[in-house]
Amino acid sequence: MNIGIIGASGTVGRTILQVLEERNFNVDELYLFSSKKSAGETITFNGKDYTLEELEESVFDRDIDVLFFAAGGAVSEKFIPLAKEKGIVAIDNSSVYRMDENVPLIVPEVNRDDLNDETLIANPNCSTIQSVVALKPLQKFGIKRITYTTYQAVSGSGARGIEDLKNGTTNTYPYNIQQSVLPHIDVFLDNGYTKEEMKMIEETKKILNDDQLKVTATTVRVPIENGHAVNIDIEFEQDFDIKDIYKALEEAEGVVIKDDIENLVYPITEDANGTDDVYVGRIRRDYSTDNGIHMFVTADNIRKGAATNSVQIAEILN
Repeated sequence: MNIGIIGASGTVGRTILQVLEERNFNVDELYLFSSKKSAGETITFNGKDYTLEELEESVFDRDIDVLFFAAGGAVSEKFIPLAKEKGIVAIDNSSVYRMDENVPLIVPEVNRDDLNDETLIANPNCSTIQSVVALKPLQKFGIKRITYTTYQAVSGSGARGIEDLKNGTTNTYPYNIQQSVLPHIDVFLDNGYTKEEMKMIEETKKILNDDQLKVTATTVRVPIENGHAVNIDIEFEQDFDIKDIYKALEEAEGVVIKDDIENLVYPITEDANGTDDVYVGRIRRDYSTDNGIHMFVTADNIRKGAATNSVQIAEILN
């Protein structure tokens, strides 16, 4: 396939390149696009140097099969219509098209069957991706309600978030992230939730194909560089055997169970960093309700939460 990456100089763009290389993706021609500021820089892929080109409308006249969009919502909103017009398949990492009913929102381990012949595919929110990978195998027990509490690393805010963590500055966050846990990701909405929380709520329903599912969320920024964690409380329609919960998760694609509390084995973000798996542990009954469990989930938010999921979508198309 002829591949292009928009936002190739950024963290997600560079990680897409890394994942393409690691997974031996069959790339015939590669085009790397960036802002005017980064244009001219050189990036190496599979032993060959490529020069970053400034993103302009003329680039969509090239013979490109798949374009990864990793440059933010404004860029996606402006240029994805051009890609569609030229018949180029766009895999978009922004939130612009996620809730468009005509655009599939894809996590390959969960809903690859929702992918047909579309020219635009949306990549979900990073915390949503890891959560639904762990939730999908439990759908057969009849999920009634989901409560998310996230613990999200500063890399989710990009390079400026990492700088704030390292320097104690407040260029990205309203308070010093070195010293605080902030129950505030993205802007607050009129309903009291943040935009990030509503993303998780609505995206979960769409990916799991269940509009009636009850979902709520609190999203929290924590002072670590990379790796998101999510505590998930699940209420089922009927009773279950906890052994069957473990078995379903053990057999699930992309899930690794780390749950041996006697030896202090449970999911931590340090283990998840640099990998593409979703780690699940602290699996136990919720004794405050008749048919509930708690579980703790971690993943690398830049890889599985963005870059790797995008590449996995492209692999389905290839």
